[in-house]
Amino acid sequence: MNILDEIIQHKYKEVASLKSRHPVKELEKSIYFQTPTTSMKAGIRHKNKSGIIAEIKRKSPSKGVINAQVSVEQIASGYFKAGVSAISVLTDSEFFGGSNKDLILARKSNQGPILRKEFIIDEYQIVEAKSIGADAILLIAAVLSPDQIRQFTAFAHSFGLEVLLEVHSLEELYPNLFLEVDMIGVNNRDLKTFTLSIEVSKKLAPFIPETFVKVSESGIESPEAILELRKYGYEGFLMGQSFMQNSNPEKTCLEFVTRLNQLKADV
Repeated sequence: MNILDEIIQHKYKEVASLKSRHPVKELEKSIYFQTPTTSMKAGIRHKNKSGIIAEIKRKSPSKGVINAQVSVEQIASGYFKAGVSAISVLTDSEFFGGSNKDLILARKSNQGPILRKEFIIDEYQIVEAKSIGADAILLIAAVLSPDQIRQFTAFAHSFGLEVLLEVHSLEELYPNLFLEVDMIGVNNRDLKTFTLSIEVSKKLAPFIPETFVKVSESGIESPEAILELRKYGYEGFLMGQSFMQNSNPEKTCLEFVTRLNQLKADV
């Protein structure tokens, strides 16, 4: 069993437990059900933004603990002040050390778009995403069928949530080019082996229609890499470890965005 299989196996048990403890009717009482969402797609394409989706992540199966001393409110606010287009908050507890509370804290102090980074295998988690203040959700093609992706996308849209569909290969991309999906993310990390290369994004770029916002995920270590990926049509760049491995992630993010803006001005 690879790590992705292990995560999904655990997620089914976790969701079953959550459903019994916190039914949908309880989630629907959240104040965020009455709050309009903010478009992540528009944030990525905003001319004055960097296209960066900065992630809040405590740990990962491949790296272990990345940053245990996380002030979610401070980092989230700092990310947006640095000029990111959106932030991503990992809510998986077992493997990534996150929680729904992390996203709620990020939401309380910010108006910008927030992606709930989670392993979604049930519509319940989409209701949950709305209840904690998310603006967009992640769907992973490696763990869902095309019918599930279409169904979950329509369900997410009914709550005003946008969908970032994550793929790793052409085999995952081709069956899932639904016009309803808002963004397509190419994960440069193989979720089965955890090997990493932005060449994956370059390889898949020509096969993603221009109607979709293209997002390159993971393994982006420099502003130069972003400029290179822009040549392949990518507008969004999901980055986590590059910022979180430092003691002051928001400061590192600001320095990165400042350097990126300088390079863009020189082009």
